[in-house]
Amino acid sequence: MTDLTKLTLSGALDGMAAGEFSSAELTQAHIEACVKAAKLNAFITDTHELALEQAKASDARRVKGEVGLLEGAPLAIKDLFCTEGVKTCAGSKILGDFTPTYESSVTANMKADGMVMLGKLNLDEFAMGSSNETSAYGPVINPWRKGEDLVPGGSSGGSAAAVAADLCLGATATDTGGSIRQPASFTGTVGIKPTYGRCSRWGTVAFASSLDQAGPIAKTVKDAAILLESMSGYDAKDSTSLNVDVPKWSESCGKSVKGLRIGIPKEYTIEGMPAEIQALWDKGMAWMKDAGAEIVPITLPHTKYALPAYYVVAPAEASSNLARYDGMRYGLRVDGSDLNDTYERTRTEGFGAEVRRRIMIGTYVLSAGYYDAYYLRAQKVRSRIVEDFETAWQSCDAILTPTAPSAPFAVGRKVNDPVKMYLNDIFTVTTNLAGLPGISVPAGLDKDGLPLGLQIIGRALDEDTVFKAASALEQAAGFTAKPEMWWV
Repeated sequence: MTDLTKLTLSGALDGMAAGEFSSAELTQAHIEACVKAAKLNAFITDTHELALEQAKASDARRVKGEVGLLEGAPLAIKDLFCTEGVKTCAGSKILGDFTPTYESSVTANMKADGMVMLGKLNLDEFAMGSSNETSAYGPVINPWRKGEDLVPGGSSGGSAAAVAADLCLGATATDTGGSIRQPASFTGTVGIKPTYGRCSRWGTVAFASSLDQAGPIAKTVKDAAILLESMSGYDAKDSTSLNVDVPKWSESCGKSVKGLRIGIPKEYTIEGMPAEIQALWDKGMAWMKDAGAEIVPITLPHTKYALPAYYVVAPAEASSNLARYDGMRYGLRVDGSDLNDTYERTRTEGFGAEVRRRIMIGTYVLSAGYYDAYYLRAQKVRSRIVEDFETAWQSCDAILTPTAPSAPFAVGRKVNDPVKMYLNDIFTVTTNLAGLPGISVPAGLDKDGLPLGLQIIGRALDEDTVFKAASALEQAAGFTAKPEMWWV
């Protein structure tokens, strides 16, 4: 019998529709895979019993002809999305055993479409990290291996690792500065950050409100399109939610890119970038050209300021958002001699080192005397980056770049050097600052046999072109490599 965990989401949905197997059988196969993969530490909370109940309910609905977009598909949820009745901790000790009495809008949409939830996925604490080593629940281990444990990227490392290891058919993730696309690149999976406002942020634990956006990590571009169709939609509970239609992006996959203009920004050729990544980027250009697209050189002159601007704006918003975790209403409380002492003790013990670092940076740049010098200036840089893209769109329809400046690296190698770690976001932060859609597609292997990704960036609300270009890239790259199952 076919190993059901090796199926794509699209293939699994087709198989259930054809009666080849049930959701219960599909779910049981994935639960067994999850149990065997404990060494990866991809999950914080398992919901296997709930998943089997949901699978049986899905099979009953199918008999009645009630079939949703994700009907019966076993998926996993990044533990940043609130899930009714299931612990949500954002990878932090400070939330303790917080169990929401409500459902995030994104996961509510997916449940309405027939999703089966296998559990809550590990992540960098409060989504702050690029390697999934800052989680209070321990690091996630990349299924890909090079003689030692490798990081899966972050903050959505649990999502990427679970998909790469075939523990689920797809997963939700969030992207504040590259936290969907960089882990996708590190694990040989597909990850898309949609236009800011496509997916509601209601019920998703906030990191940096003007940058955070939910999206999926999946095995293929088409799978990512199906998941994003379910996750997206207007939500009156979120003031930043866009009241626009949700297209059938899955139908864009496989369409011709003939005549599409693909921009190549000269600023993304950076000093010290591995020759393998430059070579892969060159291959990507050739693949797109062979598919009928036109390669156009462009310039994004303020790119070099994007990373410093991001690491002012994001911590500033984080320091404000995380002020609510004080031990008074829910989560961890460490009693002190008075109210202020209780606040200090709770936050010191509850937050990890990286979160404390970002809170302190954010509080500093927002403080009197420094607001104009740092935060206001960073916002001005952000406006210039938006203008750069607006100018670029006059000569191109989408942009092709590398996703990450390296292949996955060893656990522990960079975690104690914040600057080196922050440089992982160098190719991805611009899309968050400008609110644009960006997707990472696995496109090749480095000399050690580790995955590398290429990124397609599109105009705001033009995910259609992004999926079309990504599908062409996926087809040309023909990436079929999988990690050896060393964890079994």
